Amino acid sequence: MVVLNRIYTKTGDAGETALANGARVAKHSTRVTAYGTVDETNAVLGMARLHASGDFDAGLARIQNDLFDLGADLARPEMESDATAGYPVLRVTEAQVTRLEAEIDAMIARLEPLRSFILPGGSALATHLHMARTVARRAERCTVELATMESVNEAAVKYLNRLSDWLFVAARMANDDGRADVLWVPGANR
Repeated sequence: MVVLNRIYTKTGDAGETALANGARVAKHSTRVTAYGTVDETNAVLGMARLHASGDFDAGLARIQNDLFDLGADLARPEMESDATAGYPVLRVTEAQVTRLEAEIDAMIARLEPLRSFILPGGSALATHLHMARTVARRAERCTVELATMESVNEAAVKYLNRLSDWLFVAARMANDDGRADVLWVPGANR
């Protein structure tokens, strides 16, 4: 496990940071941007949890933990063999993606089909979930961009794609199972 007894190290003062494999990279590198945006998603979910309870809160807690797994995955470039690391390398798995899919299916079963696009809003929880959804989509775009330059765990990209779907459906549930969704009215203000 991680032991943090010093918070500042001054090793990043020149604009570089260390990846999980020890390599030094610029703080603005595509990899750091990708896992930093995953961290932003996690922080927004922390705000959403202030309005969640019960199973909903437990689901968000699982996702927050998964996002730390995902950040660790992205912080360590895939190598020819992760076995050379000398420790178990944490990678997002297909099982985590499949769990999100099953949870999405269960949530959708409670909702009426959409007949319009919806605007982010409604309850406080739904609003925070929509914000998390947009940040998760940005994390996905950053990760996909990274994958055009370096090897990235395919399950990590899939997880981010499913996560934004999960958050969309969860936001609808948080709006009284979609009954309190704020619907888009095309051309309403012309």
